[in-house]
Amino acid sequence: MSTGTIAFLAIIGLAVLAAVVVIAGARRRDADLATGHLSRETIKKDEPGVVYEGTTSGEELERQVAALQETGTTDLVEPSSETELVPFVPPDAETYGVTRRQFLNRSNILFMGLGLSTFGAAIVGFLWGPAKSGGFGSAIEVGKVPDVIAEIKANNGFLYRPDGRMWLTQYPLSSLDAARQVYSQPELNGMEVGVTALYQKCPHLGCRVPSCDSSQWFECPCHGSQYNRVGEKKGGPAPRGMDHFGTVVDASGTLTVDTGLIVPGAPIGTNTTGQEAEGPNCVGQADGHG
Repeated sequence: MSTGTIAFLAIIGLAVLAAVVVIAGARRRDADLATGHLSRETIKKDEPGVVYEGTTSGEELERQVAALQETGTTDLVEPSSETELVPFVPPDAETYGVTRRQFLNRSNILFMGLGLSTFGAAIVGFLWGPAKSGGFGSAIEVGKVPDVIAEIKANNGFLYRPDGRMWLTQYPLSSLDAARQVYSQPELNGMEVGVTALYQKCPHLGCRVPSCDSSQWFECPCHGSQYNRVGEKKGGPAPRGMDHFGTVVDASGTLTVDTGLIVPGAPIGTNTTGQEAEGPNCVGQADGHG
């Protein structure tokens, strides 16, 4: 599954999770509104034994009724004319505020939404952000082709560039016809001017493959896989040749290696250059995988 597909599924999952949280919060809010809330003043008035100014407690009323019965008077005491009834005016809904539970629920939903949004934006930025400006994973300008070839020769046929995790070797121009039958154009761009750009990792289990000065091959010390100077497999358990990087040569003759474009190595049995070991091997071949 590609990185883009994984990212798309992750974003879909985050969106579904956010929708579930918002719906759950809305349903809880609807339930709270349907049930209603009692104000603190109402709850306090419901407490037993609390008497407010201008009112008569139940006990006092019972005593008044008992006293009237003893005197033989059955008429109830008329309410004081000084007490005026105030018409009920419903309070403004905007002045209610929110309860502590509502505040916590809304805060949780807000912070969870912000967190999911930030996480989703981080994923999108990581996957679709600007390309690197230098180092592995970016396009690295190596130099003018004649200078690069001279530097390869000065390093006994193998030039290592740690900034791109790559090996640069010479590709014999006499073998281009065979190369065009095997390699893609991004690989051929460099080969056609005499340079091969190889990824340092062994395609078997990912060990860094060093060069062998005596055999003039690449020889993996981990499990014995061997490759000729242009990365074509010669022996060992590797499933293919060494992987290549895409290359570009501009009009001025400058070679640029795109380390963000890794092309799988040539199939087993490919030998476009016909190069055999030019001396003793540095690492013995693994038996049965030649």
